[in-house]
Amino acid sequence: MKKYAYFLGCLTPNRYPGIEAATIDLLRMFDVELDYMKGTSCCPAPGVFGSFDLETWLTIAARNITIAEGMGRDITLTCNGCFATLQEADHVLKHNRELVKKINGHLSKIGREYKGTSNVLHVIEILYNEIGPDRISDMVVQPLDGVKVACHYGCHFLKPSSVRQRGNSENPTMLEELVEAVGATPVDYKDKKMCCGAGGGVRAGKIDVALEMTRKKLDAMIEAGADCVTTPCVFCHFQFDAGQTEINSKLGAEKYKLPVVFITQLIGLALGLSPRRMGLHRQRIPVKPLLDKIFH
Repeated sequence: MKKYAYFLGCLTPNRYPGIEAATIDLLRMFDVELDYMKGTSCCPAPGVFGSFDLETWLTIAARNITIAEGMGRDITLTCNGCFATLQEADHVLKHNRELVKKINGHLSKIGREYKGTSNVLHVIEILYNEIGPDRISDMVVQPLDGVKVACHYGCHFLKPSSVRQRGNSENPTMLEELVEAVGATPVDYKDKKMCCGAGGGVRAGKIDVALEMTRKKLDAMIEAGADCVTTPCVFCHFQFDAGQTEINSKLGAEKYKLPVVFITQLIGLALGLSPRRMGLHRQRIPVKPLLDKIFH
């Protein structure tokens, strides 16, 4: 059985524990075990934090990585922001020995040392590269025939491509192939690679701007005939799910009601995992229309 250190981050356990359950249960079906990383902090958040204080950002990220190193495990996660921080910090430190000395100088004060022995993999990399669409397809018990899915990768999984090196960042197909593996149909839509609106501190600092970006994405997905949106990022998931309720509140009408399903939840539905166990009943936007279409 392959084992990974699971970096939960902030949003997954606090906002969407169903994503945590879906991810653990789904990977276990393929003999992949996730071990919790004990004592982690925030990743810390990419972009804004690192732009103001790169050294502190790297030190905190490196401390988190040392926990996985102590477990003898590579890291996996369900948030693009956490992925951006930990994967990029690991990349920077593995390519700069002088910087490693400086960061380890800080870590030595708490009895830790970054060694560079753990890699950082997104959960969809495990699903796609290590398990594979064909193996997933073989495990399907409830094909998602007729379900049209709008795939949203999120910014931090793909860029910067020089650091991520996750295939073709301009024309990715990883999510679409996983969606097809369970019998669903990925739909193309306008501005597919545009940000969901939450990233870069926009949601925290300019909520109206964030929601307008979300609205444009939703309009394009709905126009393309999508029955749901799927994403590998819990922060994007939150923005689409909570964002729709916020947009509806501003409009004074329930105009937007596109179900949001994390990629491990979507695959889990096709492989027979319980919708309730995966927390789908706790979404802000009801998933019932999607479940009715699947289990008609």
